[in-house]
Amino acid sequence: MTANLEVTDGVGTIRLDRPPMNALDVATQDRLRELAEEATRREDVRAVVLYGGEKVFAAGADIKEMQVMDHAAMVVRSKALQDSFTAVARIPKPVVAAVTGYALGGGCELALCADYRIAADNARLGQPEILLGLIPGAGGTQRLARLIGPSRAKDLIFTGRHVKAEEALTIGLVDRVVPAAEVYEQAHAWAAGLAKGPALALRAAKESVDAGLETDIDTGLTIERNWFAGLFATEDRERGMRSFVEEGPGKAKFL
Repeated sequence: MTANLEVTDGVGTIRLDRPPMNALDVATQDRLRELAEEATRREDVRAVVLYGGEKVFAAGADIKEMQVMDHAAMVVRSKALQDSFTAVARIPKPVVAAVTGYALGGGCELALCADYRIAADNARLGQPEILLGLIPGAGGTQRLARLIGPSRAKDLIFTGRHVKAEEALTIGLVDRVVPAAEVYEQAHAWAAGLAKGPALALRAAKESVDAGLETDIDTGLTIERNWFAGLFATEDRERGMRSFVEEGPGKAKFL
């Protein structure tokens, strides 16, 4: 397998496993979609970590595989490529990327599919597709611009340059920088903390933010209002409010 899903304490780790650089070939892309759909279905998975291992997250697409594709082949494949990454982005649970080493091209685009990114202090991220006469094709032109703003996204996409961890933190490309040996541990801890939270409320929060970013403010407020009111029908809302009244804030147990 080029990737697998391991579940512990409510956290599902989607682990890339295609040494030495976790190049994202067609088989790996398709496997990512399968694992994202599995993580979405499984009730024992309440949060997700994206991880490439101790040395590298993912160095990008398999260029040798892509080189032999013509226009007709890529017209077909590009949709499947985007669908694989979109399946990860639409996992209705908190997702954190644990970024070690290189996260370039498709690797950076995969990290962009997470809700939160924890990077090693030696990480390097970027969208170097322009150096191949291409542009990002797995969501990079869209998710990157939404995350760090259009001008910064264009700088990275136009130049193809790599961004070191500290600059990535400064521009908002990653959310936390930690020593390389602690990346997975901290990502798992972030996910494990949320795995103990109210699953439906977390899903509502994620979908409200993500869907709201794709529309106007009034529509976004309608999405929020509908989710907010709908949560009043859940056991988690009842448990959370009862605990607040009887025990004080922050003591509710949702599992």
